[in-house]
Amino acid sequence: MKFFEEFKSFVMRGNLIDMAVGVIIGGAFGKIVTSLVNDVIMPIFGIILGNIDISSLEYKIGTPVEGVEQAAIRYGMFLQDVINFLIIAFCIFIFIKIMNKLHKKKEEAPAPPKPSNEEILLTEIRDALNNIAKK
Repeated sequence: MKFFEEFKSFVMRGNLIDMAVGVIIGGAFGKIVTSLVNDVIMPIFGIILGNIDISSLEYKIGTPVEGVEQAAIRYGMFLQDVINFLIIAFCIFIFIKIMNKLHKKKEEAPAPPKPSNEEILLTEIRDALNNIAKK
């Protein structure tokens, strides 16, 4: 029973749930970026380079043999994945930069100034006069 209680406390920990949400959102974000690269950015690059589908770029290796697909280095897919990575890394960089700025602003919130000795003394006199007036 103790094993299951430990497992339950481990699973229900706030950090683990936050991490799970982050992984799920990260996966969805990765799909969005992949679509952006595949469906928007790469076709624009293809048009600029003369109507070339960049993902289909490859370098054939060896001699073709009938009935067997010729070996090829598919560097177009590699370029596409590199662009995916760079966009995701840039977005994460911007997100972290914004979060750090927000976190700094919270830390830099000025503490209320301490009252001076005169203010403390005046407050004590006011409170004493109020106590006398109530009697």
